[in-house]
Amino acid sequence: MGGQPMFILSEDTERTRGDDAQSSNISAGKAVSESVRTTLGPRGMDKMLVSDDGDVVITNDGATILDEMDIEHPAAQMLVEVAETQEEEVGDGTTTASILAGELLSQAESLLEEDVHPTTIVEGYHEAAQIAQSTIDDAVIATDPDDDQLLQVAASSMTGKGTGDLAAEDLARTVVDAVSQVSTEDGVDRSAITVHTQVGATSSATELVEGVIIDEERLSEEMPRSVEDAQIAIVEDDLEIKEANVDAEYQVSNVDQLNAAIEAETGQLQEYAEALAATNADVVFVDGDIDDRLTADLVGHGLLVFEDVDSDDIESIRAATGASRVGSVDAIEDEDLGSAENVSVEKYGEEELIFVEGGAASKAVTVFARGSTDHVVDELERSLTDALDVVTAAVDAGGVVAGAGAIEIEIADRIRDEAAGIEGRKQLAVEAYADAVDVLPRTLAENTGMDPIDALVDLRAEHDSGATAGLISEGQTGIIADPIDHGVLDPAAVKHEAIESATEASTMIVRIDDVIASN
Repeated sequence: MGGQPMFILSEDTERTRGDDAQSSNISAGKAVSESVRTTLGPRGMDKMLVSDDGDVVITNDGATILDEMDIEHPAAQMLVEVAETQEEEVGDGTTTASILAGELLSQAESLLEEDVHPTTIVEGYHEAAQIAQSTIDDAVIATDPDDDQLLQVAASSMTGKGTGDLAAEDLARTVVDAVSQVSTEDGVDRSAITVHTQVGATSSATELVEGVIIDEERLSEEMPRSVEDAQIAIVEDDLEIKEANVDAEYQVSNVDQLNAAIEAETGQLQEYAEALAATNADVVFVDGDIDDRLTADLVGHGLLVFEDVDSDDIESIRAATGASRVGSVDAIEDEDLGSAENVSVEKYGEEELIFVEGGAASKAVTVFARGSTDHVVDELERSLTDALDVVTAAVDAGGVVAGAGAIEIEIADRIRDEAAGIEGRKQLAVEAYADAVDVLPRTLAENTGMDPIDALVDLRAEHDSGATAGLISEGQTGIIADPIDHGVLDPAAVKHEAIESATEASTMIVRIDDVIASN
C-alpha cells in the first residue's frame, strides 16, 4: 500500500473514542436524570416546558417532561426510552427509573476512573439487580391487596401531583371504583377504563361514569337529548346520494326533468331514513357524512343520529354496547343492534358530549375529569392515568410494598450484605449499585425539606433495628416513620420495572467506548 493511510469513513464523520466517549455519554445520561430529580416525591416540584410554538406544559410527571424536552444526544435518548418503557409497562415510576439510571452512571464513572473494566461493572450491576428483584419479592406485603390498600396505592401515586382543588385521597376512591368495575377472574381489563377531560368546573366535579363519553354533537338540535333503553346502530358508510361507478353525463333540457332528478335523489335519501327507522334503532352512530337533506326525515322518525364519528369512538361504542359495525343501512339486522340503559347529550359551554351509559356488552367506565383550565385538566388526566395504571399493576402483577423509600433502603442493605461474598473487582460494582439505590431516599428527603444525609442515616438505623421505615411528608418537612402505618404503598411491579429498565440502560451506556457520528 506504499504506507498511504486507508480511509473507511467519510471525511465529515465525527468519531469519539475511549474515555472521551464514555465521559460524554455518562454526562449526557446524568444530565437527563438531574432534570427530573426535583420532581420526585409528594413534595416534588413542577416543570414548565415551553415549545417553539409557545405551547406550555406544566407537570411533574417524569415521562411527560422527558417526552417534551428536545433531547438530541443519543445516550440521553436512551434514558428517555427508560421513562417510556416504564410508562408503557406499569404506568408510573418514570422519575424513579430515570434518577436511578443517572446515579448508576455516576457510580460507574467513579469505577472507570479507578480502572475497573466496563464489563466488570456490567456484570456487577446485573448481579446486584438480581438481588434487588429478589428483595422486592420478599418485601411484598400483600399479593392480593384489599380495597383499603388499593386506595393507599392510588393516593400515594397522586400525592404531590396536579389534582386541582381535590385531595389525592378523594380522587383515589374514583380510581379504585373504576378498576373494581372492570375487574374479572382473569384480571383487570385496563382498556375498558378511559379518562375524559372537560374544562369548566373544579376538579371536585370529577366523577365516574359507567359507560363511555364521546365528544360529538347531534346531527340536529331538534333530535332528542336523551334516550332511555336505547337500541344502538353503527353504520360505516356515507348516507348520501351514491355516485355512479362510470363517467356519465346527464343533460337536463327542461324543468320537469330537473324536478324528476331532484325527486329521485330525495326518494333515495328518504329510503335511508325509512330503513333506519325500520331497524328499531333509537340511536345511530355514522362514521361517514350525512346529506343535509336527510336531516329532517331522521328528525321526523325521532332518531338521535351522529355523523362523522371518529373510528376510535366507534370502537368504544361497539365494545360498550355490543353493536356490530355494518357497512350499509340495508345490512342492519336485529342482532347488529347494541343496547344501553341511557344515551344522553349534555352541553358544557359551547360543546356537546354524548354519555352512553349502562352498555350491555361490557363494564366500560370513564373517569370524567373536570378542571378550571386546560393546564389543570391536562395534569389531572396524567395523575389519574398513572393512578389507574398503578392500581391495575397492584392487582395484576405482584401486589404492594412499603413506599416512601423503605423498599430502597431494604434493597441497598441486602445488596451490601450479598456483596461481601462476591470476589474480585465485581464486588466494587455491586457495592456501587447499592450506593446508587440510596439516591432515591436521599432525593426524597431533600425534596421533602429534610437534611438528606441525616435522613439516610436515620433510615438505616431504623432498618437495622428491624423496623420498616420511610420518609413521610408532614407539615413543612418530613419524619422517619412506618409507611405502612401512614398508608404509603407502591406496587411491587413498579419497583421491579424501575430496577430492570434503569440497569439495562446504564449498563448499555457504560459498555460504549466508540461513538461514530455522520454529519
